[in-house]
Amino acid sequence: MAAMFRALGHRDFRLYVAGQVISVTGTWVQSLALSWLVYRLTHSTLLMGTVAFSGQIPVLVLGPLGGLVADRFPRRHIVILMQSLMMVQASALAILTFSGAIQVWMIVVLAVVMGTLNAFEIPARQALYVHMVGKEDLPNAIALNSMTFNAARVVGPSMGGIFVAAFGEALCFLINAISYLAVLACFLIMRTPEPGRTAPPSPMEHLRSGFRYAWNHKPVRALLILTALMNFGSAPPLALGPMFADAIFHRGAQGLGLVLGVFGIGAVVGTLVLASETSTSKLPSIISFNAIGVAAGLLTYAWAPVFPVLLVGAAVGGFCTMRQLAATNGLIQTIIDDDFRGRIMALYSMMVIGMLPLGNFAAGAIAEHVGVRWAVCLGGLLVLAAAMDFLRSRSEVEAAALRQ
Repeated sequence: MAAMFRALGHRDFRLYVAGQVISVTGTWVQSLALSWLVYRLTHSTLLMGTVAFSGQIPVLVLGPLGGLVADRFPRRHIVILMQSLMMVQASALAILTFSGAIQVWMIVVLAVVMGTLNAFEIPARQALYVHMVGKEDLPNAIALNSMTFNAARVVGPSMGGIFVAAFGEALCFLINAISYLAVLACFLIMRTPEPGRTAPPSPMEHLRSGFRYAWNHKPVRALLILTALMNFGSAPPLALGPMFADAIFHRGAQGLGLVLGVFGIGAVVGTLVLASETSTSKLPSIISFNAIGVAAGLLTYAWAPVFPVLLVGAAVGGFCTMRQLAATNGLIQTIIDDDFRGRIMALYSMMVIGMLPLGNFAAGAIAEHVGVRWAVCLGGLLVLAAAMDFLRSRSEVEAAALRQ
């Protein structure tokens, strides 16, 4: 247990986790309420997808700029500014919904705003971990952060469903706005200093140097490619989940909630198991094994003959996906130079979050032609191919891990 939670021995990381538990739960409450609001206003799956796309695509488009900013300015200040603006965004949603003035175009605009803020906030926040806990406890800190995120993923939507049914969507948006106060207070009282930096070159050269570093650093390049393909291939179950739960297995919204809950529980268990790992040198093996596990979960999900088997596929997918992502994040952050940390974490965020809207779009298009089961199956085969390709670079990745 001491090894599993060792990163909590650092005061600033304890503050960070305390703030994140409250803030991320509020984010999931808002996410569910926002989806329901769009559905209530339009009854359009197209517009529901448009809102989700609008909130994710800015991370793919603006990610490099966010990483550039994180490597040129104090990262904690960036996080505080972005979190403050996110609180304003949630407050705007609450006010517009309470007043009855909310319209779908406003929701789309505010989703783009949130995605833009995430493009700058995520690289800066990810790059702060090493300053909070040091390199030795960095993989553990990332695993615990992933566990916190996924625990909130289980609790938050359940709370959101209760609040929407009892009080309406506006209260959920207000709850999320208030939840930002917790994480802001924690960041304001942190004491971890950031190291000084040399004067950076021109912004354009600074940006190009980040791309060159990622491409020429073969282990980082292999890890980013695997992450991109895995997230693209894993998108179909999320996008097509309602079709499996209702059209195929006739379990309705309750069945979909059960699938998402099982995925979240698997994710929590997977990251908790990863947190107990104390050796960075074992991370390449964990990444390889869990990438194959993600493919197995997708193929099980795709061809499940009965609903319980579908739940098994979701549980395996949740366990392996989040364990693989947390291990990849921890390994990348361990082997890179701090001067490039913001730009590399921006690229990582692009591969994780930015690939989802592309994967969701592809899933819908493929499902239209070959059916939902084949769409998920093809995603699983893509992930399996990516895992096999990663094995060719595994020796170099292991060598980089051993040098730390």
